[in-house]
Formats: sequence, C-alpha cells, structure tokens
Amino acid sequence: MDIKKSFASALKVIRKSKGLTQEDFSVTSSRTYLSSLERGLKSPTLEKIDAIAQTLSVHPLTLLTLTYVHLEHKNSKEIFELLSTQIEGLKLKI
Repeated sequence: MDIKKSFASALKVIRKSKGLTQEDFSVTSSRTYLSSLERGLKSPTLEKIDAIAQTLSVHPLTLLTLTYVHLEHKNSKEIFELLSTQIEGLKLKI
C-alpha cells in the first residue's frame, strides 16, 4: 500500500467512525476534493491535514498515525514508541 492509499484509508475510517459524511467537510473542502483524498488520488498539504483533523475533532497526528499504522502494518503503540525514541534521541531543547 502506498502513502496516498494509507492516508485515504485512515481518513475514511476516522470520518465514518465519527458518523460524518463528505458533505460535513464543506467548510474545510469540497466534497469532490475529500472524495479524491479518500480514493488516494491526491495528497493533502499540512494546512489541509490540520483543517480536516479539526473537522474530524481529532489531533492531526491521530490522522497521520493511523496513516502509518496502515502503511507499515504496525499498531499505534509501536509507532508511538518509535517516535518517542527518535524525539528523545534528538535531544531537543524546547
């Protein structure tokens, strides 16, 4: 599965689990654009991911994490552990 198809799957799963239709995203984007995302035909920008996540009432990382759960065939715990290790390894001073 490629990244577009993984994002498409994640978006559709979250949207349906929230009981939302593609029309519910009319403020965020057109139904046609959302449909093209859900079919894996287009890739969203970071701004669009943020706007879609707001409409879904989830954090953008939830959408991206589920994308990589599908892409890498891992569970969210494995991905979070990898992220935690990598971020800690960067020794960022925030």
